[in-house]
Amino acid sequence: MQYLAKVHKKAFLGGAELALLAVRTAEATWERIPQERLVETPGMLGFGEGSLVLVELDALNQVTAIEDAIPWVLSLVEQYLIYGVTPEALEQEIERAERWRQSLTLKSQEVDRRVLETAARRDEIQELEQHLKQERQELEQRWAQIKAGTPPLSPDP
Repeated sequence: MQYLAKVHKKAFLGGAELALLAVRTAEATWERIPQERLVETPGMLGFGEGSLVLVELDALNQVTAIEDAIPWVLSLVEQYLIYGVTPEALEQEIERAERWRQSLTLKSQEVDRRVLETAARRDEIQELEQHLKQERQELEQRWAQIKAGTPPLSPDP
């Protein structure tokens, strides 16, 4: 796992203690470590006391890699802080996105309701058309019977 750490103190033989400050939990997600946790480096360390470093630890909490954190911090500044991205701004954006999502959900439900209403009306219209066709056929049959001189059949009750 990758950690952001601070060189806590240099050890006698060139190693150091590192105070772990945050852990990377996903590609772009970090979580602060609530209580200071110290790990020791196995050998010479080219960073002075107080330096920020990115540290890779294996499953046994042994240091596998250390690099200077300054380029990483500067990239954060360039990517986010130049544009004024703050936790409050992100929270507002999340709230705005949630309101937009709810609005789209309501609109989608309204469209679905209208589709159902339209389908029901179409079915009603088709039923009425069918009924009118039957009535027209009956009227045409009666008219033909009247023309032919035969008495029309009585309509069904």
